[in-house]
Amino acid sequence: MRKLLLFLFLTATLSFGYAQVKTVTGIVKDSQSLVVLPGVTVSASSGQNTQTDAEGNFTIEAGASDKLTFRFIGYTAQTLAVGNQTTLDIFLVNEDRSLEEVVVIGYGTAQKRDLTGSIAQIKGSEIVDRPGTNPVANLQGKVAGLQVTNSGRPGQEPDVRIRGTNSINGYRPLYVVDGLLNDNINFLNPNDIESIEVLKDPSSLAIFGVRGANGVIAVTTKRAKNGQLNFEFSSRIGIKDVGHRMDLTNAAQFRELYNEQLVNQGNTPYDYTFWNADTDWQDQIFRNGIINYNNLSVTGATERNSFRMGIGYNYDEGVINHERHNQLTLNLSDELKITDRFRTGIVFNGYRSQLPQQRNVFGAILAAPIAPVFNQEYGLYHSMPDFQRGQVNNPLVPIEERKNTYIANNYRVVTNVYGEFDILKSLSFRVNLSADYGFNQIRSYDGLVSVYNPDIVGDDKRERVDNLLTAVNQEQNKHYKYQTDWLLNYKNNFGKHNLQATLGYTTYMQGVEVISGRRTQGSGLEIPNDPDYWYTGIGDVSTQTGTGTASEYRTLSYLARGIYNYDSKYLLNASFRRDGSSAFARGTSAWQNFYALGAAWVVTNEAFMADQNIFNNLKLKGSWGTLGNQNVGDNRYPMYPQLVENSSAVFGNLLFPAYGPSYIPDANLRWEVVKSWEAGFEAATFNNRLNIEAVYYRKNTDGVLVTVPGIAGSLPGLSNLGNIENKGLEASANWNQQISDDFNFRVGANITTVSNRVISLSTSGYDIINGPSRTTAGQPVGYFWGYVHDGIFQTEAEIAQAATNGLGGGAFRPGDIRFSDINGDGVINTDDRTMIGNPTPDFFYGLSLGAAYKRFDLNLEFQGVHGNDIMRTWNQNQFATYNFLADRLQRWNGPGTSNWEPIVHEGRANNRQYSTYFIEDGSFFRLRDITLAYSFPQSTISSLKLTNLRLFLNAQNAITWSKNSGFTPEIGGSATSFGVDSGTYPVPAIYTFGVNINF
Repeated sequence: MRKLLLFLFLTATLSFGYAQVKTVTGIVKDSQSLVVLPGVTVSASSGQNTQTDAEGNFTIEAGASDKLTFRFIGYTAQTLAVGNQTTLDIFLVNEDRSLEEVVVIGYGTAQKRDLTGSIAQIKGSEIVDRPGTNPVANLQGKVAGLQVTNSGRPGQEPDVRIRGTNSINGYRPLYVVDGLLNDNINFLNPNDIESIEVLKDPSSLAIFGVRGANGVIAVTTKRAKNGQLNFEFSSRIGIKDVGHRMDLTNAAQFRELYNEQLVNQGNTPYDYTFWNADTDWQDQIFRNGIINYNNLSVTGATERNSFRMGIGYNYDEGVINHERHNQLTLNLSDELKITDRFRTGIVFNGYRSQLPQQRNVFGAILAAPIAPVFNQEYGLYHSMPDFQRGQVNNPLVPIEERKNTYIANNYRVVTNVYGEFDILKSLSFRVNLSADYGFNQIRSYDGLVSVYNPDIVGDDKRERVDNLLTAVNQEQNKHYKYQTDWLLNYKNNFGKHNLQATLGYTTYMQGVEVISGRRTQGSGLEIPNDPDYWYTGIGDVSTQTGTGTASEYRTLSYLARGIYNYDSKYLLNASFRRDGSSAFARGTSAWQNFYALGAAWVVTNEAFMADQNIFNNLKLKGSWGTLGNQNVGDNRYPMYPQLVENSSAVFGNLLFPAYGPSYIPDANLRWEVVKSWEAGFEAATFNNRLNIEAVYYRKNTDGVLVTVPGIAGSLPGLSNLGNIENKGLEASANWNQQISDDFNFRVGANITTVSNRVISLSTSGYDIINGPSRTTAGQPVGYFWGYVHDGIFQTEAEIAQAATNGLGGGAFRPGDIRFSDINGDGVINTDDRTMIGNPTPDFFYGLSLGAAYKRFDLNLEFQGVHGNDIMRTWNQNQFATYNFLADRLQRWNGPGTSNWEPIVHEGRANNRQYSTYFIEDGSFFRLRDITLAYSFPQSTISSLKLTNLRLFLNAQNAITWSKNSGFTPEIGGSATSFGVDSGTYPVPAIYTFGVNINF
């Protein structure tokens, strides 16, 4: 009887326990970054096991008395009692993030703990919620050493510089997408990116040879993970807004200044009969642009095969009407494990883009506010007043009258096919075959446009502007790249010795072909404003013009790298690459060697550090190497100069044109070489909550390609004569704190200093002059050159005591700018020009703040630049009277009225000389990004058959604190001319709402 009772009791107990088994769901995230963790093993004490999916979600059957244990490599295991909970949010603590992180390096991957250089990794999830079709644009302020200058134009590529400007011939970094070397990543959808690595130091860059000098941005696209089957959809919609407007005069203020100008110039008063409007041209051209990004992906993986497909469609309007950018992307990846030792796969990226018809803001800041916008009687836009009609059109004419007259379609396919075979357990062989093919079609139409001009005498007030004949323009171009990599990889350990080695052979070919033509109307017949007719087969054949160009070059390279550590204490990295290029003559000059050596000491792994409790990790590191720069603009063949027209010869009655080389190349010409080194440390403390990294870097570009001026009519030469130095300090720090299971926060900051100087350039006195920008020995690249504003002349007596005017135009007069006599010779002339500004900042920095409470997370990012200057040129070289900055209301109009703003007088040409009057402070601080998101619990969305539902709000460029007069302090440019504000397109604030769904 007792046995029977015991049996019934146990049966009831087990039945009760079984009845309490329930479905427990949740999500697992990194406690510091809040990035979801796929592949986490979840074990119940009852014996059930599962893994988190690609979005960190898990589902498991467990009883109330069970305990769940979460295990993931590199993270501290965590065990929780189930109790009455059905939904769990799990935050795993990384045992040591800096040590376990796997990063992409040249031709492979490695754990960051084994490296001796500076590599920053940004997860794709950190940038995916931000608007922008170019992924690099969203790295702004996130990485020390990386300076990103964005443009507000839809589809525009940002200006990117890593550790300063290395050369007068180019500054752009190398992009590496899934192993393929490239010049940009415009074709990539941010939703398809797994991670981005920014490589900055010589030990990680030398393996890229002639393309490593300007730094590398390596992108890895997403792959499916084992056991994963997931559909993901994301969509966001938003608006753009130009919150900051330039402070220009309104109609009344303009008339005040213009009337005074006419009096100063001895002219008669202006007749405002037809010019009595009060038009804000900025309000007329700007509107709220709409953006809409949509992405759908599917991933599936088994033990043998993994597949992912992502499709994206982006629609992006500019802040000026009729600027539209459409982009369609396709990403495919498939890997097949044929045997346990042999794997093969393919990565495919397809891209189609319709580029916008770009419009400028220049007209809206020059146009006089007294001009009406539109004439209703004629149904035409109004002309400008006669004093600016020849230089300025109604700003709405190119926007509205020439709308939709430009078609630009870009197509691109980037693919990588690979195979990998494990020869031995520690030895593998990999082959990558990569290709990039792009094809672009451009067609445009020049139509006839008339405006209303009230000054025309007669009944017909219509006036034709711009071209007098219709015309069509057509261009087609293609570019292609082919790359093969043959890599042997070895990885093994022998006791305390750990070795990872790579040997490789790689080939690369790049080419471009461009052809364009133009034809105007014939026989008085206008070409219709219809895209079906916008081909150069239409029009007068006798007017047809055309041009074409093509280039192709190849490189062949051998590479080797070794990564060694002893007992995880002493690290050594070494790399070597030998590059051969078709750009140079055959022989030794066609080949160049590049190499680097890096070393590090992990101090915390020493026995004497065992009992300390300050540092969780302390690594001292340094590296030195030589890097190559073949990024020298359009001159793909420095050793083979282009032929140009030269002296002609007469034979009989015929004239034969002659051609000769444009320059004489040095017989020992080679690519530029950057000799670089850095030294610094990495540290983690406070139980890995605080991570700090700091390095001092120095780069010398040796043998900058510079033109040598010809002597006595001889041809110029091209030789490796220049030397440019960049040096500075990079530092970053991150604090992550888990306050409770429901709340955590994080703070991050980085700063970079840049000191740029040209050591030598060419022959003595040789300068590169590009408008107000100048490059010469002893100064920064592209510094601003001109006169120093030293006040305003108040009286004739003051002028008599000052240096005389040697610039022409007679003597100085009251109201003129007084320039400093730099050389003290008593005459103001060109010898008194000096450095008046530097577009390279003293330092730039970023700050990030983040917090998560339960299923809410908030992220704020700030970005700043300090110590750089801007040269304002849009109102400098005037051939007409333009609208005035409001600052001109403080002009000089009598002794003592102003000591900065000169007299309003168009005849005083000296006041328009490049000087500090046009220099503005380019420093700014910006609230770069705000994101507020909410992830719904599984219990709420399970009825919808969803595994994840996340809503977010994002504001980008919401507030900018700056001192410049233009629309934006962010102004890029070329290698030798940047920071010049000639009417720069604004960088708008963007406000978006989005949703991420997984099912």
